[in-house]
Amino acid sequence: MSSISLKENGGEVSVKKDYSNGGGVRDLYGEDSATEDHLITPWTFSVASGCSLLRDPRYNKGLAFTEGERDAHYLRGLLPPSVFNQELQEKRLMHNLRQYEVPLHRYMALMDLQERNERLFYKLLIDNVEELLPVVYTPTVGEACQKYGSIFRRPQGLYISLKEKGKILEVLKNWPEKSIQVIVVTDGERILGLGDLGCQGMGIPVGKLSLYTALGGVRPSSCLPVTIDVGTNNEKLLNDEFYIGLRQRRATGQEYAELLDEFMRAVKQNYGEKVLVQFEDFANHNAFDLLEKYSSSHLVFNDDIQGTASVVLAGLLASLKLVGGTLADHTFLFLGAGEAGTGIAELIALEVSKQTKAPVEETRKKIWLVDSKGLIVSSRLESLQQFKKPWAHEHEPVKGLLEAVKAIKPTVLIGSSGAGKTFTKEVVETMASLNEKPLILALSNPTSQSECTAEEAYTWSKGRAIFASGSPFDPVEYEGKLFVPGQANNAYIFPGFGLGLIMSGAIRVRDEMLLAASEALAAQVSEENYDKGLIYPPFTNIRKISANIAAKVAAKAYDLGLASHLPRPKDLVKYAESCMYSPGYRSYR
Repeated sequence: MSSISLKENGGEVSVKKDYSNGGGVRDLYGEDSATEDHLITPWTFSVASGCSLLRDPRYNKGLAFTEGERDAHYLRGLLPPSVFNQELQEKRLMHNLRQYEVPLHRYMALMDLQERNERLFYKLLIDNVEELLPVVYTPTVGEACQKYGSIFRRPQGLYISLKEKGKILEVLKNWPEKSIQVIVVTDGERILGLGDLGCQGMGIPVGKLSLYTALGGVRPSSCLPVTIDVGTNNEKLLNDEFYIGLRQRRATGQEYAELLDEFMRAVKQNYGEKVLVQFEDFANHNAFDLLEKYSSSHLVFNDDIQGTASVVLAGLLASLKLVGGTLADHTFLFLGAGEAGTGIAELIALEVSKQTKAPVEETRKKIWLVDSKGLIVSSRLESLQQFKKPWAHEHEPVKGLLEAVKAIKPTVLIGSSGAGKTFTKEVVETMASLNEKPLILALSNPTSQSECTAEEAYTWSKGRAIFASGSPFDPVEYEGKLFVPGQANNAYIFPGFGLGLIMSGAIRVRDEMLLAASEALAAQVSEENYDKGLIYPPFTNIRKISANIAAKVAAKAYDLGLASHLPRPKDLVKYAESCMYSPGYRSYR
C-alpha cells in the first residue's frame, strides 16, 4: 500500500492506492486482493471481439481475418500482419501434420486445432479424409483413449458420473449449446478391441461426432459427446495417478440401470423426442439390453450392432458382382458372437428374407457363429446368452475355427472377435480350397486386433480372396498384381444414416432403414472400384455417399410414417446436400 499527497484548495489530501498486487493496474474484481481461500467471480465477455474472438473456436479464423475485419473487431496488433486464405492455412497445416512420425502426435495436433479453429479443422478433415480418418478415428483413437489421462488438456464433452445421480438434467443444461440433434454416448467398458478404458473412452464419442460433421454434414453445435462414468474394472487405470475418472469398480445391476434410465429421461426432457442417441462401445450384456429397452421410446441407434451390420451387409451386396449368385446362395461363418457378429448376422438374415420372401427364422439357418467355446449349436442352447440363441442350429459340437470352416464349408468368413491373428494360414488356405473367390472380412479394430492382415489374406489365398477389414491396410502387390483392400468402416454408414434421421425428423429407428442404408452404399460402388477388387467406394466421395444414404433412410422414414418434417421434400438427395454444414469461413460485419 502506498500514499500519494495531493494539494487541494490549499490543503493537503492523502489518497491511498493499492498497487501491491496488480502491478499498478486497478483490481476491478478483487482477484488480486483476495486470498486463495476467498471466492471470486469468473467474469467473461458476451461479445466476441479482440482476444475473446481469437479464443472462440467457432468464430476464430486465425490469419484469415481480413484487413477490414481486423479493424472492425479490435484485432489490430493481436495478429501478425500477413493475411492467409483458408486454402493456404490448410496447406500449411497438412505440411506440419506430415512432419509428425507418431500418429498420436498427429491426433493431438488435430484436437488442438479443433479447440482453436473449428471451421479449419473440418475443412482439413473433409478435404483430406482418406489421410486423416485413421488419425481422428480407428486405429489412432484407440491409443488416444488408452493415454487419455496423460494427454487430457480440456474437456470436449459432458462427463456424467455416479456423483451426478439425481442431477443429470441439470448437468445437461450446463452444456452451452441448446439445440442438440445427435448425442454419442459411451460408458467406456468395451472400447474398440481394447477393453475397459472407463472415463478415458471419451475419445470415441468425440471422434464419432467429428465424423458426423465432416462426413455427414451435421452441424458441430448440434453434436454432444457424453461419457457415463460408473467406474472401471481396469486395475491399471485404477492405479494410474493420472486417471481422470471415478476410482472405483464398475457399478452394475440396479445402480447402473437407474443412472442410464435417468440419463435417457433427461435427454428426452431437455432436447425432445427427435434427438438421436447413439450408443457406442458398451459391453455386450448392456448394449443389447439398452437397445431393446429404449428402441420403442427413444430415437436410438447402436453403431457396434446396427452400424457395423449395415456397412458389412453393403459390402456383401456389392461383392455379389465379383463372386456371383445372390445373398441367399451363400453360407456365412462368423468368428465372434458379440454385438457386431450377431448384429451383422441378423441384418443379413433380414435382407435374405426380404429378397426371397422366406421367414427370417429360415434364412438364419445358413448363418453360423463361432464363439470362445466353439460353434454355436443347438446342444448348447441352455447355456447360451439370449442374443446368441437364434443362431444355435442343429450340428454336432465343433471346437475351433479351422474345424468349423471344414465342417460348415462357408463361402464368406467374417471376423468380429476382437482377437488378432485368428484367421491363420490354415484357415485362409482352407477357405481358398473351398471357394474360387473366398470372401474374407477381418473386421476387428484397431489394426493390432485384426483377424489377419491384407497381405496374409491375399498371399495365403494366392491372390484369389476378396478382402476387407475394419481398420485400414495399405495396398498389397502379389505376383505382379496390385490388390487394394477395402475398409468396412462404420464411417460409411452412421454419418449419412444420422443425417437421414435428422432431416426427416424421424422419431424411431427401424431395421428397414438399416437395409435401405446398406443398399444405398452398395449402389455407390463403381465398375472402376470393382476392377480393383474393391467392395466399398473410396472415401474421397464420402459426402456424396452420405447424401445418398441420408436420402434413402429419410425416404424409408417417410414410407413407414415415422417422419415428422412435413411436407416430404421432392428431391431428397438435393435436400440432404442442402442440409449439410459447410466449413468455409464466413465474413464478419
